[in-house]
Amino acid sequence: MSTEPEPGLAPEHLRTIRYQGDPVMLTVDGHDFRVRARAEKPGTYDFDWLTGPHEYGFTLSGPADPAMGRPEMERNIRDFLAEIDPATGYLAE
Repeated sequence: MSTEPEPGLAPEHLRTIRYQGDPVMLTVDGHDFRVRARAEKPGTYDFDWLTGPHEYGFTLSGPADPAMGRPEMERNIRDFLAEIDPATGYLAE
């Protein structure tokens, strides 16, 4: 058994980014995302692509108020997915 750390996300208690409230779980066009609001940066949201081919996602920043609603989250996810290269699973160059 190896004592080397396994790849993946850092445990929640070791992360430097703190989140506010519960995450929003969304399925958009067959893809699952977790959306979390950053506690120290109001108006900043992290979108984790849970069903993507890589541990990947994106961050959006905007005004703190009003908070981003579900329809806006879904629109931003669709915009992100439209930029993904199906051959690589990463943003197209």
